[in-house]
Amino acid sequence: MKTRSRSAAGFSLVEITLALGVAAFCLVAVFGLMPVGLKTQQAGANQTKANAIISEIVADLRADVRLPPGQASKEGTSGLGLSGHWAARATPDTLYFTSDGKQTGGVSPASVPTDAVYRATITYLFPPTATTSIAKIIVSWPAAQSDLTKVAGTAEMFAAVNR
Repeated sequence: MKTRSRSAAGFSLVEITLALGVAAFCLVAVFGLMPVGLKTQQAGANQTKANAIISEIVADLRADVRLPPGQASKEGTSGLGLSGHWAARATPDTLYFTSDGKQTGGVSPASVPTDAVYRATITYLFPPTATTSIAKIIVSWPAAQSDLTKVAGTAEMFAAVNR
């Protein structure tokens, strides 16, 4: 009878240590990228919400009829309450929105509402023609910061509205 010699099959301690070292290095790299990914995701979500707010403001401006100075809006409670006095307006309208995009605090309130996350500033520019008006809309966050050089992010758009 012939006896077979068994050779040890398996991994040595050195091979296991090297494999664990490579895996640890990869995991450290992946975990190091997590904060960057989360910050990018949050910035993207805020930008999407800001663009939705701008879209809502433009729709409201286009839905409102052109009113003579001093006349109340005909939009009732469905709109945002913007003045729409394009040529006579010297100061911009300021609107505040919550994190889910709902308006809070009315138009140009005296103080920033506590639940406000986004600040929308609508500046009415001089009309280029008798039937077209332009509005500059800037949505910034956080709402409590009025200085646009210190905000976390902004979205800006010019809207031409036929009047």
